Amino acid sequence: MSHEADVELDLSGLQCPMPLLKAKLALNGMQASQVLKVVATDPGSERDFHMFAEHSDHQILDFRKDRSAYYYWIKKG
Repeated sequence: MSHEADVELDLSGLQCPMPLLKAKLALNGMQASQVLKVVATDPGSERDFHMFAEHSDHQILDFRKDRSAYYYWIKKG
């Protein structure tokens, strides 16, 4: 399942907490229901992004990981 993204953010190489902070800034500039795709390489991002979604109006539509990165499709609440 692949989601169309309105905004894509490649945060490869950034360490915690920068991927989440940059994703939050991007979401702040987006309209409700738009989708942000994030690519991150920090293993801590998996925990951070899921906790963030649980405590916000935003929703993780899809999450994938492979050997090189973590991929998130976040719908702005």
